[in-house]
Amino acid sequence: MGDILDMVEERLRSAFGEPDARASVTFLGAERIEVLRFTQGELRRYATLGMSAQPMADPLAPVADPLRGPRAEVHLTVRAGRADTSPVLRSLAAAAASPQVEGLVLADGSTLDFGEPLWPGAPFTAFLAGAPGALVPDLPLPAPRDPVSFFPLLPLTPAEAAYKRAKGPQALHALWAEHGTDLTDPVRAAVPLSA
Repeated sequence: MGDILDMVEERLRSAFGEPDARASVTFLGAERIEVLRFTQGELRRYATLGMSAQPMADPLAPVADPLRGPRAEVHLTVRAGRADTSPVLRSLAAAAASPQVEGLVLADGSTLDFGEPLWPGAPFTAFLAGAPGALVPDLPLPAPRDPVSFFPLLPLTPAEAAYKRAKGPQALHALWAEHGTDLTDPVRAAVPLSA
């Protein structure tokens, strides 16, 4: 397990550079999750380390396979200087612990809803998981283990989360694109929602 996390951290460093801060969070019934912070110019990136130690298992499976199954970490990108986003590490750690605690198998289009601001004063209460691989390529692991995928998390306002539930993630992505929404803006307003 330690070897996997060492390889994951190296993959994050190769994508984002050296972390300038790290913190760890532990939830009852889950292993410790670390959150690393990287600063790249005006962008601040947060990435989890620890979620991939175990494969995500189907909660309906009678026995979890300790080797096979999808593995993941999550990351978030926000523009620095517009809000104090450092408390988001707790929300990110909770997202990373959700496979262990809730039996969630994270996938492109998954919603992680917290029902409260992702950080104090944030207009966002949920994350939308995006397609992995764009910023951090998948990390192959020795067989029979599945590779580790790195999912970007996109903050959602309550209205956007409701729209996504009703219309699907592709419709929300299309709406963001139509309005030129800056998804890295930590204080952005909800995109105008069409009927």
